[in-house]
Amino acid sequence: MSGSERDPAAFGILTSDPAYNAVLAARIDDTETLARVWIKPTGVPVPFEPGQYITIGVKVGEKWLQRPYSIASSARDLAGGYELYLRLVRGGAFTPLAFSLPVGHALRVLPPKGKFTLQPDDERVHLFISSGTGIAPFVSMARTLLADGRLRRAIYLNGVSYVSDIGYAELLNGWSASGEYPATYIPTISRPNDPANSGWTGRTGRVERIIRPALGDLHVDPHGAVAYLCGNPDMIVAAEQELRAYGLPGEAIHKELYWPAGKQPTGAAEQ
Repeated sequence: MSGSERDPAAFGILTSDPAYNAVLAARIDDTETLARVWIKPTGVPVPFEPGQYITIGVKVGEKWLQRPYSIASSARDLAGGYELYLRLVRGGAFTPLAFSLPVGHALRVLPPKGKFTLQPDDERVHLFISSGTGIAPFVSMARTLLADGRLRRAIYLNGVSYVSDIGYAELLNGWSASGEYPATYIPTISRPNDPANSGWTGRTGRVERIIRPALGDLHVDPHGAVAYLCGNPDMIVAAEQELRAYGLPGEAIHKELYWPAGKQPTGAAEQ
């Protein structure tokens, strides 16, 4: 990002406001357009259930600009704040503002919300299917189960456009390699012919297109699995159809639209 893109003043973001109740406590830029950030409330953090989201916002003049983001951190660890996984949408209404904030900058956070939560006492194989940064709530779910000592076999299918967009691979593959958590991570690249993806030897195509072949290769019993879907609406619709075709009953499919149908964020690129 350019210097102006890193400067909140260039966007007119107020540095202080009575409604600000949190700070950007930490940030890791995985790429120029993908970042993991930690939002720490100035008061006592509100507990959440894995799968829920928080809404963060900043004030520009007299107007609040904000957006909801799924929480990626463990629900059992609130000390470092809420971990979020952000993708910069150039020309978007909010993410350029969020990416401009330096560590320590104040902002507003609304309490955790959402009904897309992990079902209790479900020992079936968990299929976590996502596009882009929609993987975040599934990272929270596994981290929370790990903290609780309630491990459930998890298969992550995540679709992205470019190899550089693959998120949380080190964490998930590390769990698998060490045996710490029974997670299988299968990313897929939707633009295999793009020069940026040169050398990629993994699966290709949109994530919904790999569901049946991937689950078949892993010998997943459709009657012993439960699926959670998070991403753009078109992917959700297509993925549900593929899961039903594989044999999963409707009650075993849980959905979270990454943005409401018909309200794709300005400038959002197709995954």
